[in-house]
Amino acid sequence: MDAATLVGSLAALATATSFVPQAWKVIRTRDTAAVSAGMCTLRTLAILLWLIYGLLLGQWPLIVTNGICLPLSGFILAMKLLPPQHRDAVAKALVPAP
Repeated sequence: MDAATLVGSLAALATATSFVPQAWKVIRTRDTAAVSAGMCTLRTLAILLWLIYGLLLGQWPLIVTNGICLPLSGFILAMKLLPPQHRDAVAKALVPAP
């Protein structure tokens, strides 16, 4: 594996996994007060556009990375925009109480 492929792979892994802690925190706490709706909307749109760009070029690294990031970012955005009672219901469905 050459240096460019290694760096690109590490960047893709870091990008794809960077959304997991925020999504998990939203599920656990049901708190989205610190999440900016505007930033989250733009980020989700940017990821969607990168995914489309990757599909148009047939670039699998872009497709895979953004295909993983889009649902995670979309989930965070949806949780931000949902009313609190719906947010709680979604979180409980994903992580039922023991």
